[in-house]
Amino acid sequence: MIDRAAVRNTANYLRQVRPIDPEEITEYIEGTPHPAVVRETLREEAFDLRLREREDGSFVPVDDDPVSPPGWEPDAFPEAYAFALEDLLVAEFGANWHVGDSGDELRETIRRLKADYLYGNDVEYDRMAALGYAIYHLPGYYAAIGYVLDDLAENGLIDRTLRVLDVGAGVGGPALGLHDYLPEDAVVEYHAVEPSAAADVLDRLLEETGRNFRSTVHRTTAESLFGLEGPSGRSERSDPLDEPFDLLLFGNVLSELEDPVAVLETATDALAADGSLLALAPADRETAIGLREAERAVATPESGVEVYSPGIRLWPGASPSDRGWSFDVRDDLAVPPFQRRLDEAAAREATDEPGEFHNVDVQFAYSILRTDGERRVDVRASDDRCARMADSEEHVTDRVNLLAVKLSHDLSDGENAVYRVGDGSQSVDHYLVCTRETVLNDGLRGADYGAVVFVENGLVLWNGDEGAYNVVVDDETVVDVVAP
Repeated sequence: MIDRAAVRNTANYLRQVRPIDPEEITEYIEGTPHPAVVRETLREEAFDLRLREREDGSFVPVDDDPVSPPGWEPDAFPEAYAFALEDLLVAEFGANWHVGDSGDELRETIRRLKADYLYGNDVEYDRMAALGYAIYHLPGYYAAIGYVLDDLAENGLIDRTLRVLDVGAGVGGPALGLHDYLPEDAVVEYHAVEPSAAADVLDRLLEETGRNFRSTVHRTTAESLFGLEGPSGRSERSDPLDEPFDLLLFGNVLSELEDPVAVLETATDALAADGSLLALAPADRETAIGLREAERAVATPESGVEVYSPGIRLWPGASPSDRGWSFDVRDDLAVPPFQRRLDEAAAREATDEPGEFHNVDVQFAYSILRTDGERRVDVRASDDRCARMADSEEHVTDRVNLLAVKLSHDLSDGENAVYRVGDGSQSVDHYLVCTRETVLNDGLRGADYGAVVFVENGLVLWNGDEGAYNVVVDDETVVDVVAP
């Protein structure tokens, strides 16, 4: 057995002098272990030592600077991952996986998955379901995670050594997006939790990641991992939780958990003091609202958990109770070859439109939670400057000032622009409706999803058809972007 302490001590000394060569270290270790054993030991210790392995096999210190936003705007699903997925499909069904019985079964599987999600049915991920899920959902989820990580990176909250727990990792969309988002000199200790056959797909795709993205797949449930499956609902937590995590990912899994709130509440205990819990969900109504309900149940004034983004609470001590259907939209990806092949081989009636098996929309709901009080923007509302959305009933037909978070892109059909907004106090849906754009209010249109805007002199109206408040933005209204 190699003397790990000696390897660590030698590496700590040499890191100040030159790149660490495993062959050189062998000379300092009792018994002169083989360089390959030393190299593997360094890999296992690299995270704690803040070392990264270079292509030449030597190790150098990780930069202390946090990760900067990389300008994440993917226009296509990377070829390496697309080839890896097709390797799985070819191995399972042969070169013509997209035609014949296998193609028909994959298409029927995707149709069934879409229907199950739409109606909230339970989904069992056998081998076929996992492959169908990967074909249809992998590209969009790959793209979405990077846009969410931008919220953290813009404030320097992603370290170059990152311990990650990906709960319900599925076939790996968020994992691959995280890998490509981070710079090459980052070192990641990645733990995936996935009990289903999707783990087999995940294992293959993780083979395409770099040498400093060190992954372990735990084939267990989230409830078991967090100790929620005992007779009394509690049992011993699993070994991966012995050390805290810098990032907890819940990618498109909360809607499939029996008690998502209990899992999230327990998961926050596994966060490092400056760590983030990132939950991602599809943009459709039920899953997006379910995400927001779970967020609100966990992030209470008493819990010490706070919403970092996007729906920050602008009024101290307030909590929203509106529907919470809020999601971001980004540019579509190019249709990946595996989706195109499956779609082109589909048998259709003459009136059917092609594209049933294309899924390149990048639309997602998300929430980032933290326990250290950090928020994406440190902005607070005050009674002397603006009204609370909780009090909108008192202001119908009045003009008021509001501080608001922009929680949608334009929802209109092309006439008056409509944007969902919130301030953290609202119990009913609120929308900004721009009936006349001027140079004094055009900042609203250009503001990003999650931006904080100050609305001066907006007209509050009740929309009985929608059961919501419309705040009219017209030529008497000024909109300033307080935080982009």
